[in-house]
Amino acid sequence: MAEPVQLRGMTWDHSRGFDPMVATSEAFAAEHPGVSITWERRSLQAFADRPIEEMAGSYDLMVIDHPHVGEVARSGLLLALNGLGRDGELEQLAAQSVGASHPSYEFDDHQWALAIDAATPVACYRADRLNEAPAKWADVVDLARAGEVGFALIPINALMTFLGLAVNKGYAVAEGDQLVTRVEALDVLEALREIVALMNPRCLSLDPIGIYEWMGRQAKAPSYSPFGYGYTNYSREGYCRFPLVFCDAPGFGDNGPRGTVIGGTGIAVSAASRHKEIAADYAFSIASAECQKGLFFNAGGQPANAVAWDDDACNAASRDFFRNTRRTLETSWLRPRHDGYMRFQEEGGDIVHACLRGDAGVGETADRLLTAYGRSFS
Repeated sequence: MAEPVQLRGMTWDHSRGFDPMVATSEAFAAEHPGVSITWERRSLQAFADRPIEEMAGSYDLMVIDHPHVGEVARSGLLLALNGLGRDGELEQLAAQSVGASHPSYEFDDHQWALAIDAATPVACYRADRLNEAPAKWADVVDLARAGEVGFALIPINALMTFLGLAVNKGYAVAEGDQLVTRVEALDVLEALREIVALMNPRCLSLDPIGIYEWMGRQAKAPSYSPFGYGYTNYSREGYCRFPLVFCDAPGFGDNGPRGTVIGGTGIAVSAASRHKEIAADYAFSIASAECQKGLFFNAGGQPANAVAWDDDACNAASRDFFRNTRRTLETSWLRPRHDGYMRFQEEGGDIVHACLRGDAGVGETADRLLTAYGRSFS
């Protein structure tokens, strides 16, 4: 009798990040007798910050964030998924990618993870309070003056919003070793300072989940959020008291949704796993169109496969989340992934956050931010 195979996985602590992993693992085990997969979870902040080298020795499977791939590409910590004789499947997944979800995990000519969750900052609103969402930044500011706007501004989200607004304005962001010019940095920071002054200060302490919990469960809350990594959970019937309608992000002038910073997650296999082939089988199975539009979505997941985004059942169950936000996702911006970027992301978030809470001027902030980005290449 073959020895039982027990795989360990690490994901992030939210129903969207944990529940679909458990459901798909149970289905995979039912089809592969003797195989079991158990999942542990970490906080959303730890998910963004915890180095992969701290996990690769303990877990066979890891749900990861794509900016980490530059750090691990030369480290040997992850299994390259394009060296397994499954190039046909990889080509299909690449063709089914929503925006840059699939290629975001490709670095140095290797595929380090498979996209299973797609997200970028999008807008949402309370349909009981608003008939439609504003499409232009000037209208968002007007709505903020009426006390109806709130969005996530903890340090990481403050930085992502800064970058997204800069891209939307048409600035050359992170091309070479310059983040933006100083004049451009000042322009974006002034726009952010203006709207933050019109919002409830608690936004500076909330991540997207916190904003959606506030909007979706409390009667007295903002009716509109222009930017926040989308969560289909909050658009599904019965998940919260006031289901949210998600839609495309606004833009300056007639720019429309362009340049919000793509996020999402991918499934990676540890190079230290004793059962790499079985772990890879599971990874490819949950990234497949069939699983993504079926069990993965039904268990609370947010697919990265375009077949699911086009699926009528997935859209019907989420108030057309996928159709309503598709343009924003397809035009989203892929942040840098070089070895050193993650250090900048942590430092840069704190720098922008200090400015937005009034502890630093825009000039000082621009200088510190540009310096920190240049230092990430050292």
